[in-house]
Amino acid sequence: MPRPLRLAVTELPMHVVQRGHDRGTCFFRASDYRLYLGALQFAAAHYGVQVHAYALMTNHVHLLVTPLRPHAVSRMLQWVGGRYVRRVNDARARRGTLWEGRHRACLVASDGHVLAACRYIDLNPVRAGIVGNPVDYAWSSYGALAGRRTERWLVPHPTLEQIGAVPGAAYTAWCERGIADSELGAIRDATRRQVQFAGLYP
Repeated sequence: MPRPLRLAVTELPMHVVQRGHDRGTCFFRASDYRLYLGALQFAAAHYGVQVHAYALMTNHVHLLVTPLRPHAVSRMLQWVGGRYVRRVNDARARRGTLWEGRHRACLVASDGHVLAACRYIDLNPVRAGIVGNPVDYAWSSYGALAGRRTERWLVPHPTLEQIGAVPGAAYTAWCERGIADSELGAIRDATRRQVQFAGLYP
């Protein structure tokens, strides 16, 4: 089967997922998460990508990003992945890749979809049973968007203004509403098929 085409879009948000090889572990200790986030922060600025939301899970990564230049997301992830894998391999005396291959991405082109994608990403650790409250998970954007910590490199998407001032308590209230099964299924299907997330919101 041919690989999906990588669209050279700019100025439109994208939900990006990168999984571990054979769904294996990508992050082994706290320093690995910090290393990845540091690399992501640098590469996003260097290649021209705004990061709106993220969740680093044990065996995969979720990002909501807006590329400001053609192919910026692919270039950012290639740089982050290369640097991260080299450092982890050196530290663990291992060889080979950690990732399953190319990332998956779908366009998130309407305001309703952006709101849903942010909530979906930040509630990943709760759905996985890692924490009961998203504020207790250190490796997602929830704390920053909810106003509990400062991450100056993170760029809240302007659409979040529709639910109130973000960063702030409005985002907490938005996430506390939870995700309907139909919304969850639509987001997962769009990402799996790498098509625009559509059908639930105007």
